[in-house]
Amino acid sequence: MSPGLVARSIDRATRRVPGLRRIPVLKLLTIAEVGLLARDHMARLEPSERRRLVTLVRIAHGRPSTLTAAQRDELAALVARLEPRLLAAEAADRLSPVPLPKRLLRGARRR
Repeated sequence: MSPGLVARSIDRATRRVPGLRRIPVLKLLTIAEVGLLARDHMARLEPSERRRLVTLVRIAHGRPSTLTAAQRDELAALVARLEPRLLAAEAADRLSPVPLPKRLLRGARRR
């Protein structure tokens, strides 16, 4: 892809989305990088599990107390399969100017 084509594409996109021109490019790249990591983690779930996760989050409206105990357990199991600790560690590793130790990424070695 030629640099001119990329510049024109970015220019067109920034015209369509209000406020996008005010966001520095580095922040946009950071957001995109974290978004790609999140997508990779969501791919760990089967399509039916992803639909169920979205359904449970919608039912909860941000308040776990609106879910039954069984639904809360199901939600916790689905979120655990996403490995949120690893997602946070990978995001920090990608965005950090220095490489992070592997034990921070994968956790302490079990004996």
